[in-house]
Amino acid sequence: MRTDIKTRVLEEAKYILQTGETIRETAKRFHVSKSTVHKDLQERLKQLNKDIYKRIVIILNYHITIRHIRGGQSTKNKYLKQKNNVVNGSVNMF
Repeated sequence: MRTDIKTRVLEEAKYILQTGETIRETAKRFHVSKSTVHKDLQERLKQLNKDIYKRIVIILNYHITIRHIRGGQSTKNKYLKQKNNVVNGSVNMF
């Protein structure tokens, strides 16, 4: 594995361990795709450092268990924003 990829994988893992961020948020932070972060953390990290991998899996599994709650909150916020736009005189909902 190339050195730059190893460095990125370990930096992504360190970032998630420190912040608890999701794969999507981590991808934005490191300017790579969600697929890349997922592959880095699920495959490459397992080869590089199994102890860190085990800790990352716990965080990622937690995100999976709460994703329905995050989705519901996001939808709620979307409709509240649309409602506020209509109340404030702005009809454009998109």
